[in-house]
Amino acid sequence: MSFMTMLQVMGNGMLKSIGIFLWTLLLSLPLGLVIAVIRQKKLPVITQIIKIYISLMRGTPLMLQLLVVFFGPFYLFKIRLSDGYRFIAVLIAFVLNYAAYFAEIYRSGIESMPIGQYEAATVLGYSKSQTFLKIILPQVIKRIFPALTNEVITLVKDTSLAFSIAYVEMFTVAKQIAAKETTMLPFVIAGVFYYVFNFLVAFLSEWIEKKMNYYR
Repeated sequence: MSFMTMLQVMGNGMLKSIGIFLWTLLLSLPLGLVIAVIRQKKLPVITQIIKIYISLMRGTPLMLQLLVVFFGPFYLFKIRLSDGYRFIAVLIAFVLNYAAYFAEIYRSGIESMPIGQYEAATVLGYSKSQTFLKIILPQVIKRIFPALTNEVITLVKDTSLAFSIAYVEMFTVAKQIAAKETTMLPFVIAGVFYYVFNFLVAFLSEWIEKKMNYYR
């Protein structure tokens, strides 16, 4: 297999890896915020459920969560799902996992805000929702942005775990080509892809963080 053919074949896997990355971010970032906000409420039962969920997601490997989501419907309920369920299973596992991590990051930012911020907003006539959305949340995002960036970089690399349920993303394609052609070149290409992808993520994050310096 020529180098150009190899790149073309791996290109389809790259697009699938990017798809996992983008969909996970799009869904887990807002879900994590919702979970963090709900956890701040004085609702003991719901708060306890959220704590258990976060503990499970952070305390077990993402690969294990992928296997449970993919094989669970059949082993537990004897439901046979189509091959298209692989991508859905990947999204469910990734979104639930990363939403738990993002929720804790959001929570740390929210709890770090001085009580005076809330009191001042009340004096100015802001409602609770207005206070959170217009005053608290922008400052929270600025404070937690480096931690969010670290998780996003980890997500880029974690997309390779989709191979565990035979979802043909880039790492899976690289393994297949390497086994067939008995060459390390596909792994080198995959490594370059992950590095460049993470470099772009870090570069974009740094640019956004500089744009947010007006909160200083």
